[in-house]
Parts: sequence; structure tokens; C-alpha cells
Amino acid sequence: MIGKVMKGKTFKGCVGYVLGKEAAKLLDADGVLLDSDNNINSITNSFNTQRLMKPNIKHPVGHISLSYLPDDKKRLTDGAMVTLAREYMQNMGITDTQYILVRHFDNENPHVHLVYNRIDNNGRVISDKNDRYRNEAVCKKLKDKYGLTYGKGKSNVKQHRLRGKDKTKYQIHTAVKNALSKSKNWSDFEKLLNQKGISLSFKYKSNDKSSDVIQGISFTKDDITFKGSEVDRSFSYSKLDAKLSQNTPQVTVKQPQETVNVQQAQEDHSGQSNMSSLFSFTGGGSVGRGDDYEEEQFAKRMQYEQKKINRKNKRKKGRSI
Repeated sequence: MIGKVMKGKTFKGCVGYVLGKEAAKLLDADGVLLDSDNNINSITNSFNTQRLMKPNIKHPVGHISLSYLPDDKKRLTDGAMVTLAREYMQNMGITDTQYILVRHFDNENPHVHLVYNRIDNNGRVISDKNDRYRNEAVCKKLKDKYGLTYGKGKSNVKQHRLRGKDKTKYQIHTAVKNALSKSKNWSDFEKLLNQKGISLSFKYKSNDKSSDVIQGISFTKDDITFKGSEVDRSFSYSKLDAKLSQNTPQVTVKQPQETVNVQQAQEDHSGQSNMSSLFSFTGGGSVGRGDDYEEEQFAKRMQYEQKKINRKNKRKKGRSI
């Protein structure tokens, strides 16, 4: 269940659209006059008469489409659509006013159009404060209550049907998703987006661009800007940065496997130490330049130093005799 909230200036165009669609079916109505010959005119006149109680309101037309996934089509009888719409209206505070509910059949998604008068029956204005956020919360509540199907994500949205800002948002979503899979760093990411006509900008801590602390990101296409999280929850700066870090190859240096056995030097009859016994290496061969050249040179230096010590001790021993 997805609700799309709209407002308008004139009832004639809105009523004409929802009732003028091929096979459009009026499911429910309240507070309006119905005419078997021309419902569009009689309903429009009813709405216009009531709006005169608040003629200064520029957008008296409330228009909300409630759309459902094809998975729920068998459950969504006309009666079920009316029940859901009435409960939706109650939760949204759309009460005590004129409305019509019309079902359309022009695509595979079961959906209805709710048109209502924002000037209620007592001349008060039905508030539109935070209506888009409230709409999302109410739709979620009803989906959970009635076990309606949740969408599988933005990848299943038919973008060719979108218009205006919605179309731009999904174009950005697709471009960001593709660029993210091909980028190893922010430079790659920005370059790929620029190729699609999308620019990105960062929000710095305390709005100070000299600061190194980035708190947010925005995307702009065709002069329309969205925060990253508005396009998709996974497109916040922190989540994008974490993903790009994962894409960056980690360079590791594999060290040769070796085992160093330290043994106590055994003195031979000449008083010399067998220094070569201090180091033994595993790895399939003798120590050489191809295995570990530095270790070999270190062992040779140690042998040389030990020989010098032995010669010195030998000379001292000779003098004492």
C-alpha cells in the first residue's frame, strides 16, 4: 500500500481526471450530489459550493492515490478498497468533509483515487501539516494490520511511468547504485555520477567547509536536489563511505613461512661455536637469495663475529700459559 499525496486549486480538472478514465468506477462518496447523466459536473459543483466557506484557501483540493501490489489483487475487492480508504482517511484526519473514492484499472496495480474537500462541512480547513510523513506512517500501519504485501525495493518500480521529481529521484537511485558497484573510492564514484549528469555535495559539521568532518551528502540532477537518505536509506554519507571502503582492495604482503630454532651453541675441541646450528628454515630448500637473503647475511655476520671472539680468547689463553 502506497499513498501519494497531492493538492490542487480547482476541482473540475481533478474530478474530471478520476471519473473520466476508461472503466473508472465510483466506489464511495459522501456529501456530494450524484447525477446519473453527468456525475463530473454535479460532484464538481458540490465541491465548489462548500469551498466558498473559505474562498481565500488557494489549494482546497485534496487528492490522494492509494496503490497496492499485484500480489494482493485477489484480496482487494471493491468493498475491501472502501474499508481501507475510510480507515486511511480516519487516521489522516480527513473527516467530516465531502469526498469521492474512484477505482481505476489502467495498470496492474490495484489502486483508487480519493478526492476530498479540504474545507470541511463546518467551514474549517483540514490541515496538511506533515501530511507526507503522516501518510507513510498510516500506510505502514494499515499494511501491518491487514498483512498487505511490502514492496521489494526501488529496483522493481516501473520508472517509465514516473514524472517530475519522482522520475529524477529514481534516475539518481539507479545511477548511484551502479556507480557504487564499480567504484573503489570517492573519486571513482563522483566521476561515474558526473557522466550521468549528477553532481554531489557534502554537508560539513557546523556548515564549515574548512572542517574535515562530513555529516551528510546530497545529489543534484536537472537542478533538483535530494539528500542521500531521501533517495534511499542506504545512501547516507556514512553508509556510502563504508561501502566504498569495502570496495577498496586491501594490499597485503605475504611473508615467507619460516621457523627459527634457537639452540645452545656446542663448543668443539677447538673452542669454536657451530653458529650455523642457530638457524634452521623450513620452506622446501636451503637458505639462499631466493628464500631469505637477509637472514642468510645476518647468519654470516654472526659467524664472523664469533670467530673474532674465539681468536681473541685463544690469544689471551696463550699469553696466560
